[in-house]
Amino acid sequence: MVGVPDGSYRVGPQSGRLLVKTARTGLGAKAGHDLTIEVTRWRGNVIVHAASPASSSVTVEADVDSLEVREGTGGVKPLTDADRASIRDTLRGILNSAAHPVITFVSSQVSGTAESFRLGGDLTIAGVTQPVTVQGQLAAGRAQGSAVIVQSRWGIRPYSAFLGALKLRDEVEVQFDIDLTPGP
Repeated sequence: MVGVPDGSYRVGPQSGRLLVKTARTGLGAKAGHDLTIEVTRWRGNVIVHAASPASSSVTVEADVDSLEVREGTGGVKPLTDADRASIRDTLRGILNSAAHPVITFVSSQVSGTAESFRLGGDLTIAGVTQPVTVQGQLAAGRAQGSAVIVQSRWGIRPYSAFLGALKLRDEVEVQFDIDLTPGP
C-alpha cells in the first residue's frame, strides 16, 4: 500500500481519532443537535501487506465509557457541559456499557488499493455482532475513512425525545483518521 511500509501497527488515540457523527430527524429536529462524539480510549492493530492486500487485517476495540461529545451543531441553543454529561450517560445506557463495555471490529476481508480500500468485517456492539463495510484510503502514512452504521441492525433503538418529535437518525457515521508511519 502506497506510503505505508509493510508491517504491524498499534493504533489508538496517540495515533489518530475515532469519531461518531449523528444526525437528527423528526418534527422537532430543530431543537436537537447533530453530534460529533469522540472515542477517547481505543486500541487496535493494523497489519499491512502491500503486495497482497487480502493478507492485511485490522482489529479495533473501543471503550464505550470513553465516548465524549466534542461538538453539537444546530439546535435552538448551544450544548452546555450539563448537556454533554447527560448525552454521555444516555449513550452508556443505550449501549449497556455495564454489560458490554467494549465495541469491537475484526476485519475478515481487505480489498482494493491504497487509494481506495474496503474492509469487510464483524462489528460487535452491545453483544450483537453484524457485518459491516469500511471504506477508506491511505496517503502519506495516514489511513482515513468511514463506515455507516444502522443502529437498529444491532438492536439499538435510536434516541428520541418529546414523544418522538425529536430523534436521531438510525444511521450514524463512524470516521477515522490514523497515522500509520513507523515509530522511532
